[in-house]
Amino acid sequence: MDEKDRFLVDTHAHLDIEEFDGDREEAILRARDAGVRYIINASFDLPSSERSVKLANQHPFIYALVGVHPHEAEDLPENYLARLGGLAAGPGVVAIGEIGLDYYRDLSPRPVQQKVFREQLALCRELDLPVVIHDRDAHGDLMDILKKDGISRRGGVLHCYSGSWEMAGLCMAMGFYISIAGPVTFPNAARLKDIAGKLPLERLLTETDCPYLAPQARRGKRNEPAYVRYVTEEIASLRGMETDVLAAAVLENTRAIFGIPAE
Repeated sequence: MDEKDRFLVDTHAHLDIEEFDGDREEAILRARDAGVRYIINASFDLPSSERSVKLANQHPFIYALVGVHPHEAEDLPENYLARLGGLAAGPGVVAIGEIGLDYYRDLSPRPVQQKVFREQLALCRELDLPVVIHDRDAHGDLMDILKKDGISRRGGVLHCYSGSWEMAGLCMAMGFYISIAGPVTFPNAARLKDIAGKLPLERLLTETDCPYLAPQARRGKRNEPAYVRYVTEEIASLRGMETDVLAAAVLENTRAIFGIPAE
């Protein structure tokens, strides 16, 4: 199959940030040429959320997440939830994200991270939107909050999954999809390869998290949405599937979780 006829999806990109200021439109064109049908652009604070919405308004195949990342949870304006809610009501916004907990870098105090996470989960429930979750070295507290607070009936996505197989099962039972990024291509990623190989096909998503986490074939370079093909090819190989069959399933999963109508 010609690359332009593929059905690749990057469910988590950061095209709005400065790393793409010199060639943003070119990167988007490269993604389209590589067969990327949809790009979901994630946000990490209010300005990023505004930029993501703008990108979605400029490109009909790009959709936006709006939300506050745990790194940015401190020193938020009092009206941040109202502002997020206003942005979420706009065209092209498909979920709240990325939100969650990050105990690896701890750039915001953990109690503040937890408070802002819970407030945004409540916003998801109020607006009946899916949630896209960032979880780094915070699996226990994250699961406790999800069990206590719950999510909207629309479900959610655990982005750049780094947890255990057991945690994945618990999250899928709550209504989550599991999104796999570039680390699945790393030679030493045995646990992630195992998980990617046995996830239910109907709960699997692919992403780049660009400009971060370039796949093995592009290690040391800036990541971009076109490189989601390396993730898709690796997962297909792990599952003994044709790449295009896997990609078509991920496309349908993306439409399902984010409410994107079929073309």
